[in-house]
Amino acid sequence: MFGRETYRSLLPKDMNQPGIHLNHNMFGRERIKSITTDDNGRERFFQMTEPAGEYQTMKQLSVIIITYNRPDDLLALVRNLASQQRAADLLQEVIIINNASTADYSAVQAFIASTPGIPFRYHYSAENLGVARGRNLGISMATAPILVTIDDDAAFRDNTALQQIVAAFESPFLRDNHTGILCFKVLYASTGQMQVNAFPHKQFEKYQHKISFLAPYFIGCGHAILKAVYDKAGIYPVDFFYGMEEYDLTYRAIEQGYSIAYDASIVVLHNESPLGRTPHMTKMKMLWINKSKVAYRYLPKPFFYSTAFMWSLEFLQKTAWNWKEWFSGWREIRRIPGKESRTPLGAAAKTYLKRVEARLWY
Repeated sequence: MFGRETYRSLLPKDMNQPGIHLNHNMFGRERIKSITTDDNGRERFFQMTEPAGEYQTMKQLSVIIITYNRPDDLLALVRNLASQQRAADLLQEVIIINNASTADYSAVQAFIASTPGIPFRYHYSAENLGVARGRNLGISMATAPILVTIDDDAAFRDNTALQQIVAAFESPFLRDNHTGILCFKVLYASTGQMQVNAFPHKQFEKYQHKISFLAPYFIGCGHAILKAVYDKAGIYPVDFFYGMEEYDLTYRAIEQGYSIAYDASIVVLHNESPLGRTPHMTKMKMLWINKSKVAYRYLPKPFFYSTAFMWSLEFLQKTAWNWKEWFSGWREIRRIPGKESRTPLGAAAKTYLKRVEARLWY
Protein backbone atom coordinates (compact mmCIF):
# COMPACT_ATOMS: atom_id res chain seq x y z
CA MET A 1 0.00 0.00 0.00
CA PHE A 2 1.29 3.44 -0.88
CA GLY A 3 2.09 5.46 2.23
CA ARG A 4 -0.20 8.16 3.62
CA GLU A 5 1.15 11.55 4.64
CA THR A 6 -0.33 14.18 6.94
CA TYR A 7 -0.87 17.58 5.37
CA ARG A 8 -0.72 20.75 7.43
CA SER A 9 -1.96 23.87 5.63
CA LEU A 10 0.07 27.05 5.54
CA LEU A 11 -1.45 30.47 5.98
CA PRO A 12 0.24 33.58 4.53
CA LYS A 13 1.05 36.14 7.21
CA ASP A 14 -0.37 39.08 5.29
CA MET A 15 -4.07 38.36 5.00
CA ASN A 16 -4.61 41.51 2.92
CA GLN A 17 -2.43 40.45 0.01
CA PRO A 18 -4.02 39.87 -3.44
CA GLY A 19 -5.22 36.39 -4.30
CA ILE A 20 -6.80 35.54 -0.96
CA HIS A 21 -10.46 34.57 -1.05
CA LEU A 22 -13.09 33.27 1.35
CA ASN A 23 -15.49 30.47 0.54
CA HIS A 24 -17.16 27.54 2.30
CA ASN A 25 -15.67 24.07 2.50
CA MET A 26 -17.52 20.77 2.68
CA PHE A 27 -18.03 21.09 6.43
CA GLY A 28 -19.61 24.54 6.27
CA ARG A 29 -16.57 26.42 7.57
CA GLU A 30 -14.93 29.45 6.03
CA ARG A 31 -11.81 28.63 4.07
CA ILE A 32 -9.04 31.19 3.68
CA LYS A 33 -7.37 30.47 0.38
CA SER A 34 -4.23 31.89 -1.16
CA ILE A 35 -3.15 31.10 -4.70
CA THR A 36 0.59 31.58 -5.21
CA THR A 37 2.97 30.87 -8.07
CA ASP A 38 6.38 29.23 -7.68
CA ASP A 39 9.53 29.95 -9.70
CA ASN A 40 8.39 27.64 -12.51
CA GLY A 41 4.97 29.24 -12.88
CA ARG A 42 3.18 26.39 -11.13
CA GLU A 43 0.29 27.62 -9.06
CA ARG A 44 -0.13 26.42 -5.48
CA PHE A 45 -3.00 26.57 -3.02
CA PHE A 46 -2.45 27.30 0.66
CA GLN A 47 -5.40 27.32 3.00
CA MET A 48 -6.64 27.23 6.57
CA THR A 49 -10.12 26.57 7.89
CA GLU A 50 -11.82 28.36 10.76
CA PRO A 51 -15.31 27.78 12.18
CA ALA A 52 -18.05 29.75 10.47
CA GLY A 53 -21.25 30.82 12.07
CA GLU A 54 -23.59 28.64 10.09
CA TYR A 55 -23.37 24.98 9.10
CA GLN A 56 -23.87 24.24 5.42
CA THR A 57 -24.18 20.84 3.77
CA MET A 58 -21.77 20.31 0.90
CA LYS A 59 -22.70 18.07 -2.02
CA GLN A 60 -20.04 15.66 -3.19
CA LEU A 61 -19.24 16.65 -6.79
CA SER A 62 -18.13 19.69 -8.72
CA VAL A 63 -17.88 19.28 -12.50
CA ILE A 64 -15.41 21.43 -14.43
CA ILE A 65 -15.72 21.96 -18.18
CA ILE A 66 -13.61 24.26 -20.32
CA THR A 67 -14.93 25.04 -23.78
CA TYR A 68 -13.76 26.81 -26.91
CA ASN A 69 -15.98 27.24 -29.98
CA ARG A 70 -17.96 24.02 -29.46
CA PRO A 71 -21.46 25.17 -28.47
CA ASP A 72 -23.25 22.14 -29.95
CA ASP A 73 -20.94 19.68 -28.21
CA LEU A 74 -21.27 21.54 -24.93
CA LEU A 75 -25.05 21.63 -25.20
CA ALA A 76 -25.08 17.84 -25.57
CA LEU A 77 -22.82 17.52 -22.53
CA VAL A 78 -24.84 19.76 -20.21
CA ARG A 79 -27.98 17.87 -21.21
CA ASN A 80 -26.13 14.65 -20.43
CA LEU A 81 -25.18 15.92 -16.99
CA ALA A 82 -28.70 17.13 -16.26
CA SER A 83 -30.03 13.66 -17.12
CA GLN A 84 -27.78 11.89 -14.60
CA GLN A 85 -29.55 10.04 -11.82
CA ARG A 86 -29.52 12.03 -8.57
CA ALA A 87 -27.75 14.92 -10.31
CA ALA A 88 -29.42 17.52 -8.09
CA ASP A 89 -28.39 15.60 -4.97
CA LEU A 90 -24.77 15.00 -5.99
CA LEU A 91 -23.77 18.17 -7.84
CA GLN A 92 -22.54 21.09 -5.82
CA GLU A 93 -21.92 22.94 -9.10
CA VAL A 94 -21.21 22.48 -12.80
CA ILE A 95 -18.57 25.07 -13.68
CA ILE A 96 -18.26 26.01 -17.35
CA ILE A 97 -15.27 28.12 -18.41
CA ASN A 98 -15.81 29.60 -21.87
CA ASN A 99 -12.27 30.22 -23.13
CA ALA A 100 -12.97 33.42 -25.13
CA SER A 101 -15.02 31.59 -27.75
CA THR A 102 -16.24 33.49 -30.80
CA ALA A 103 -19.05 31.01 -31.50
CA ASP A 104 -22.63 31.61 -30.33
CA TYR A 105 -23.39 29.87 -27.01
CA SER A 106 -26.90 31.26 -26.61
CA ALA A 107 -28.47 27.78 -26.85
CA VAL A 108 -26.26 26.59 -23.98
CA GLN A 109 -27.13 29.64 -21.90
CA ALA A 110 -30.83 29.16 -22.61
CA PHE A 111 -30.66 25.53 -21.47
CA ILE A 112 -28.87 26.56 -18.28
CA ALA A 113 -31.53 29.18 -17.57
CA SER A 114 -34.29 26.62 -18.13
CA THR A 115 -32.69 24.04 -15.81
CA PRO A 116 -32.69 25.62 -12.34
CA GLY A 117 -32.46 22.24 -10.63
CA ILE A 118 -28.83 21.84 -11.75
CA PRO A 119 -26.34 24.35 -10.28
CA PHE A 120 -24.66 25.52 -13.49
CA ARG A 121 -22.06 28.30 -13.17
CA TYR A 122 -21.20 29.75 -16.58
CA HIS A 123 -18.13 31.99 -16.80
CA TYR A 124 -16.91 33.73 -19.95
CA SER A 125 -13.18 34.47 -19.96
CA ALA A 126 -12.08 37.42 -22.09
CA GLU A 127 -8.76 35.60 -22.59
CA ASN A 128 -8.24 32.12 -23.99
CA LEU A 129 -6.56 30.61 -20.95
CA GLY A 130 -5.70 27.34 -22.62
CA VAL A 131 -6.24 23.98 -20.99
CA ALA A 132 -4.12 24.32 -17.85
CA ARG A 133 -5.07 27.85 -16.82
CA GLY A 134 -8.69 27.26 -17.82
CA ARG A 135 -8.87 24.25 -15.53
CA ASN A 136 -7.08 26.21 -12.82
CA LEU A 137 -9.80 28.84 -12.93
CA GLY A 138 -12.47 26.14 -12.63
CA ILE A 139 -10.62 24.52 -9.74
CA SER A 140 -10.41 27.84 -7.91
CA MET A 141 -14.20 28.21 -8.24
CA ALA A 142 -15.03 24.63 -7.20
CA THR A 143 -16.07 23.84 -3.64
CA ALA A 144 -17.01 20.13 -3.53
CA PRO A 145 -14.62 17.45 -2.19
CA ILE A 146 -14.50 15.63 -5.56
CA LEU A 147 -13.79 17.56 -8.78
CA VAL A 148 -14.85 15.88 -12.03
CA THR A 149 -13.30 17.13 -15.27
CA ILE A 150 -14.68 16.16 -18.68
CA ASP A 151 -13.96 17.46 -22.18
CA ASP A 152 -16.61 19.64 -23.78
CA ASP A 153 -16.90 17.22 -26.73
CA ALA A 154 -17.52 14.20 -24.51
CA ALA A 155 -20.37 12.80 -22.40
CA PHE A 156 -21.01 9.97 -19.97
CA ARG A 157 -22.35 6.79 -21.55
CA ASP A 158 -24.48 5.84 -18.54
CA ASN A 159 -26.85 8.01 -16.53
CA THR A 160 -25.46 6.49 -13.33
CA ALA A 161 -21.93 7.85 -13.87
CA LEU A 162 -22.04 10.47 -11.12
CA GLN A 163 -23.21 7.87 -8.61
CA GLN A 164 -20.45 5.52 -9.77
CA ILE A 165 -17.79 8.19 -9.23
CA VAL A 166 -18.88 8.78 -5.65
CA ALA A 167 -19.09 5.03 -5.00
CA ALA A 168 -15.63 4.45 -6.48
CA PHE A 169 -13.96 6.85 -4.05
CA GLU A 170 -15.71 5.03 -1.20
CA SER A 171 -14.58 1.60 -2.44
CA PRO A 172 -11.97 -0.46 -0.54
CA PHE A 173 -9.65 -0.51 -3.59
CA LEU A 174 -9.34 3.28 -3.74
CA ARG A 175 -9.33 3.75 0.02
CA ASP A 176 -6.69 1.07 0.64
CA ASN A 177 -4.41 2.56 -2.02
CA HIS A 178 -4.89 6.19 -0.92
CA THR A 179 -6.20 7.08 -4.37
CA GLY A 180 -6.57 10.75 -5.15
CA ILE A 181 -7.12 10.61 -8.91
CA LEU A 182 -9.67 8.42 -10.72
CA CYS A 183 -9.44 7.75 -14.48
CA PHE A 184 -12.47 6.88 -16.59
CA LYS A 185 -12.70 4.56 -19.58
CA VAL A 186 -12.80 6.58 -22.82
CA LEU A 187 -14.46 5.27 -25.99
CA TYR A 188 -14.80 6.86 -29.40
CA ALA A 189 -18.43 7.96 -29.61
CA SER A 190 -18.56 7.11 -33.33
CA THR A 191 -17.30 3.51 -33.08
CA GLY A 192 -17.48 2.45 -29.44
CA GLN A 193 -13.83 1.41 -29.61
CA MET A 194 -11.41 2.29 -26.82
CA GLN A 195 -9.38 5.43 -27.44
CA VAL A 196 -5.81 4.20 -27.02
CA ASN A 197 -4.29 7.66 -26.50
CA ALA A 198 -6.87 8.30 -23.77
CA PHE A 199 -5.92 5.17 -21.82
CA PRO A 200 -3.85 5.72 -18.65
CA HIS A 201 -1.17 3.15 -19.37
CA LYS A 202 1.39 2.74 -22.16
CA GLN A 203 1.04 -1.07 -22.07
CA PHE A 204 -2.40 -0.99 -23.66
CA GLU A 205 -2.47 -4.63 -24.75
CA LYS A 206 -1.70 -5.82 -21.23
CA TYR A 207 -4.10 -3.55 -19.36
CA GLN A 208 -7.00 -2.84 -21.72
CA HIS A 209 -9.29 -5.59 -20.41
CA LYS A 210 -8.70 -4.94 -16.70
CA ILE A 211 -11.69 -3.63 -14.76
CA SER A 212 -9.45 -1.60 -12.48
CA PHE A 213 -5.77 -1.02 -11.83
CA LEU A 214 -3.36 1.51 -10.37
CA ALA A 215 -2.09 3.76 -13.15
CA PRO A 216 1.11 5.75 -13.77
CA TYR A 217 -0.71 8.87 -15.01
CA PHE A 218 -4.18 10.17 -15.84
CA ILE A 219 -5.86 11.47 -18.99
CA GLY A 220 -7.55 14.84 -19.33
CA CYS A 221 -10.63 13.73 -21.31
CA GLY A 222 -12.41 12.35 -18.26
CA HIS A 223 -11.25 12.04 -14.65
CA ALA A 224 -12.08 12.90 -11.05
CA ILE A 225 -9.62 14.34 -8.53
CA LEU A 226 -10.06 14.93 -4.84
CA LYS A 227 -9.98 18.62 -3.95
CA ALA A 228 -7.43 17.67 -1.30
CA VAL A 229 -5.00 16.63 -4.04
CA TYR A 230 -5.04 20.10 -5.58
CA ASP A 231 -4.74 21.67 -2.13
CA LYS A 232 -1.72 19.55 -1.30
CA ALA A 233 0.07 19.03 -4.64
CA GLY A 234 -0.86 22.27 -6.39
CA ILE A 235 -2.77 22.74 -9.62
CA TYR A 236 -1.75 22.82 -13.29
CA PRO A 237 1.43 24.58 -14.51
CA VAL A 238 0.53 28.00 -15.88
CA ASP A 239 3.30 27.87 -18.49
CA PHE A 240 1.55 24.98 -20.29
CA PHE A 241 -1.08 26.24 -22.74
CA TYR A 242 -1.81 22.75 -24.06
CA GLY A 243 -0.44 19.28 -23.48
CA MET A 244 1.26 17.23 -20.75
CA GLU A 245 -0.23 19.25 -17.89
CA GLU A 246 -1.67 15.99 -16.54
CA TYR A 247 1.83 14.49 -16.26
CA ASP A 248 3.07 17.49 -14.30
CA LEU A 249 0.24 17.16 -11.78
CA THR A 250 0.60 13.37 -11.77
CA TYR A 251 4.14 13.45 -10.43
CA ARG A 252 3.34 16.04 -7.78
CA ALA A 253 0.31 14.04 -6.62
CA ILE A 254 2.29 10.80 -6.45
CA GLU A 255 5.05 12.59 -4.54
CA GLN A 256 2.43 13.63 -1.98
CA GLY A 257 1.45 10.01 -1.37
CA TYR A 258 -1.58 9.66 -3.65
CA SER A 259 -2.16 6.87 -6.15
CA ILE A 260 -4.03 7.01 -9.46
CA ALA A 261 -6.72 4.42 -10.21
CA TYR A 262 -8.55 3.38 -13.37
CA ASP A 263 -12.19 2.26 -13.27
CA ALA A 264 -13.54 0.74 -16.49
CA SER A 265 -17.14 0.89 -15.27
CA ILE A 266 -17.24 4.70 -15.62
CA VAL A 267 -17.39 5.29 -19.36
CA VAL A 268 -16.95 8.49 -21.34
CA LEU A 269 -17.93 8.76 -25.01
CA HIS A 270 -15.53 11.10 -26.83
CA ASN A 271 -16.59 12.80 -30.05
CA GLU A 272 -13.15 14.31 -30.75
CA SER A 273 -14.64 17.39 -32.36
CA PRO A 274 -12.37 19.06 -34.94
CA LEU A 275 -13.61 22.46 -33.78
CA GLY A 276 -11.58 24.68 -31.46
CA ARG A 277 -8.40 22.63 -31.69
CA THR A 278 -4.81 23.87 -31.56
CA PRO A 279 -3.14 23.63 -35.02
CA HIS A 280 -1.42 20.27 -35.43
CA MET A 281 2.16 21.52 -35.74
CA THR A 282 1.77 23.84 -32.76
CA LYS A 283 0.20 21.04 -30.73
CA MET A 284 3.04 18.61 -31.48
CA LYS A 285 5.64 21.21 -30.57
CA MET A 286 3.88 21.94 -27.26
CA LEU A 287 3.70 18.23 -26.46
CA TRP A 288 7.42 17.79 -27.14
CA ILE A 289 8.57 20.81 -25.13
CA ASN A 290 6.16 20.30 -22.24
CA LYS A 291 6.93 16.59 -21.83
CA SER A 292 10.63 17.50 -21.76
CA LYS A 293 9.96 20.10 -19.07
CA VAL A 294 8.08 17.57 -16.97
CA ALA A 295 10.92 15.05 -17.28
CA TYR A 296 13.47 17.67 -16.25
CA ARG A 297 11.43 18.82 -13.27
CA TYR A 298 10.72 15.45 -11.69
CA LEU A 299 12.71 12.56 -13.19
CA PRO A 300 16.39 11.55 -13.16
CA LYS A 301 18.31 13.60 -15.74
CA PRO A 302 18.87 10.73 -18.22
CA PHE A 303 15.08 10.60 -18.70
CA PHE A 304 15.07 14.29 -19.63
CA TYR A 305 17.56 13.65 -22.44
CA SER A 306 15.79 10.51 -23.67
CA THR A 307 12.39 12.23 -23.56
CA ALA A 308 13.63 15.28 -25.47
CA PHE A 309 15.28 13.11 -28.13
CA MET A 310 12.45 10.62 -28.63
CA TRP A 311 9.81 13.34 -28.76
CA SER A 312 11.90 15.22 -31.33
CA LEU A 313 11.58 12.16 -33.57
CA GLU A 314 7.86 11.96 -32.83
CA PHE A 315 7.55 15.62 -33.83
CA LEU A 316 9.31 15.06 -37.16
CA GLN A 317 7.26 11.98 -37.99
CA LYS A 318 3.93 13.65 -37.26
CA THR A 319 4.66 17.03 -38.88
CA ALA A 320 5.87 15.78 -42.28
CA TRP A 321 9.48 16.44 -41.32
CA ASN A 322 9.10 20.11 -40.49
CA TRP A 323 12.80 20.85 -39.96
CA LYS A 324 12.33 24.57 -39.37
CA GLU A 325 10.08 24.03 -36.36
CA TRP A 326 12.21 21.07 -35.25
CA PHE A 327 15.25 23.34 -34.87
CA SER A 328 13.05 25.93 -33.17
CA GLY A 329 11.87 23.26 -30.75
CA TRP A 330 15.40 22.21 -29.90
CA ARG A 331 16.28 25.81 -29.11
CA GLU A 332 13.48 25.77 -26.54
CA ILE A 333 14.61 22.40 -25.17
CA ARG A 334 18.19 23.64 -24.71
CA ARG A 335 16.93 26.48 -22.54
CA ILE A 336 15.05 24.19 -20.13
CA PRO A 337 17.99 23.42 -17.76
CA GLY A 338 18.74 27.11 -17.38
CA LYS A 339 15.12 28.13 -16.78
CA GLU A 340 13.62 25.24 -14.81
CA SER A 341 14.35 24.14 -11.27
CA ARG A 342 14.38 20.45 -10.42
CA THR A 343 12.27 18.82 -7.72
CA PRO A 344 13.09 15.12 -8.30
CA LEU A 345 10.69 12.47 -7.09
CA GLY A 346 11.53 10.75 -3.83
CA ALA A 347 12.05 7.05 -3.21
CA ALA A 348 8.39 6.29 -2.39
CA ALA A 349 7.15 7.92 -5.59
CA LYS A 350 9.73 6.05 -7.67
CA THR A 351 8.68 2.79 -6.02
CA TYR A 352 5.06 3.48 -6.93
CA LEU A 353 5.94 4.22 -10.57
CA LYS A 354 7.97 1.02 -10.79
CA ARG A 355 5.14 -0.95 -9.22
CA VAL A 356 2.61 0.30 -11.80
CA GLU A 357 5.03 -0.27 -14.71
CA ALA A 358 5.37 3.37 -15.71
CA ARG A 359 7.26 4.27 -18.88
CA LEU A 360 9.58 7.10 -17.88
CA TRP A 361 12.17 7.31 -20.64
CA TYR A 362 9.82 8.69 -23.32
